[in-house]
Amino acid sequence: MLHNLFRATVFAASIMSVGGVYFAAPAYAEMVFNRGNSADPESLDPHKTSTVYEANILRDLFEGLVMQDADANLIPGAAEGWTVSDDGTVYTFKLRADGKWSDGTPVTADDFVYSFRRLLDPATGAEYASMLYVVKNGEDVNTGKMKPEELAVKAVDPTTFEVTLKAPTPYFLEMLTHQSTYPVNKASIEKLGNDWIKAGNLVSNGAFTLAEFIPNDHIKVVKSKTFHGAADVKLDVVNYFPTEDRSTAIKRFEAGEIDYNDDIPTEQMADLKAKFGDQLKIGPYLGTYYYAIKTDKAPWDNVELRNAVSMAIDRDFLAEKVWQNSMLPGYSMVPPGIEGYTSAMAKFADMSQIDREDEAKKILEKLGYGPDKPLKMEIRYNTSENHKNTAVAIQEQLKPLGIDVTMLNTDTKTHYGHLEQKGDFDVARAGWIADYKDPESFLGISRKASGNNYSDFDNADYEAAMDKAAAAGGKPEERMKDLEAAERILIDEVGQIPLLYYSYKNLVSSKVEGYSPNVMDVHPSRFISKTE
Repeated sequence: MLHNLFRATVFAASIMSVGGVYFAAPAYAEMVFNRGNSADPESLDPHKTSTVYEANILRDLFEGLVMQDADANLIPGAAEGWTVSDDGTVYTFKLRADGKWSDGTPVTADDFVYSFRRLLDPATGAEYASMLYVVKNGEDVNTGKMKPEELAVKAVDPTTFEVTLKAPTPYFLEMLTHQSTYPVNKASIEKLGNDWIKAGNLVSNGAFTLAEFIPNDHIKVVKSKTFHGAADVKLDVVNYFPTEDRSTAIKRFEAGEIDYNDDIPTEQMADLKAKFGDQLKIGPYLGTYYYAIKTDKAPWDNVELRNAVSMAIDRDFLAEKVWQNSMLPGYSMVPPGIEGYTSAMAKFADMSQIDREDEAKKILEKLGYGPDKPLKMEIRYNTSENHKNTAVAIQEQLKPLGIDVTMLNTDTKTHYGHLEQKGDFDVARAGWIADYKDPESFLGISRKASGNNYSDFDNADYEAAMDKAAAAGGKPEERMKDLEAAERILIDEVGQIPLLYYSYKNLVSSKVEGYSPNVMDVHPSRFISKTE
């Protein structure tokens, strides 16, 4: 629920007079929300983004067919309603009659046809293109076997958009809250090319519009005058500040320079709890912190070696000492908390850490590695005290087994850019937050076609199991069992190395209203307000 708020007022003298008597008339001060956001975006093109940092901003700038409210529940977005065919494959969306782009032109069904085709067009190079493989002909379009015009989407009329899926897909509506499915403005893109996303150029259909983007400093968005729900949006301005340096972010929060930050340096957990009290929000977050390991590169193409490395990492230590119990030890890619699903855990999960290390040592010795012939391994990670401390702890854990770990740190934009472009690495820090509350969100990233498959995991049995699960979309229990079988393959083959399950760790000023904790850690600015 939005809270009513009397805005702070300022008074200007000699503005009005009645009967010769002058009095001050109130002028409203802008309501500004300063958000700490862990990193700068690589792009503000919804079809060329992949991180949570980008999603936070795009959720303010754009509106998909379906969106999330302050509690991360589904609500109508650009579509005011929809119907689903009896067989669960045809979705018909009725767009809002008052839906407009920020340039005042109407948002139409053709905009969604264009945007879905653009996402899947190989020329776009979208990391999330595989998300729309659930749409009939989607995969064939993305792999160049069909033309974008053959994608099973159509504009029935200007306000009716129809999508045909290749099989029933229970999570389809939730999937549409993801930024990759947001509409983009065809006229703007065709006129401006790559410059369409720049401040002053960007035409969007969300609650806010882009006013400024100064890299490594801030992104400013302002309330949209054309948004259909503008009357209920309380904030006038939202400033996004990249806060890769969490300790500096804490100082800025304490000084009142930022009202919210989406992470904290966990080594300061106790002090922060004492200092900020209930302004520090901690709770379960549907996400997995993992290391991608290059499965197609020697020596990491050896599954025994990958398993030995995974087995030797002490996840309890990471959770308790490095992350100060703000994370849980993780042994599966799919975190707990998804109804009807049982995660496939690593087979060593029930072993003691000593037994795991002994077993890992035996495997390494068999493969010819040990203190006298160390295995060299580089860990790449993006800037954050927490990621650095995690890598240092793992370096110390693996050293006695004859694994010589070095580390390479880059800023977040460079880090993920390297992974997305299939750059060379051994092991790389990554995290996956649910795009929708379904196991497929976590398992789909390890499919061969996924742009988020940083490990380059390619396993025919895994692909077959995922295909089987997709075909069973109309039978929920059967589908979940198929997904469990797929995860079993992924974990046994060590396609990724899950380490921890996330918790959100937000600092929220007592002046902020409308913030609602939720397992997706989604907080659209349109539902936020501030007191003075």
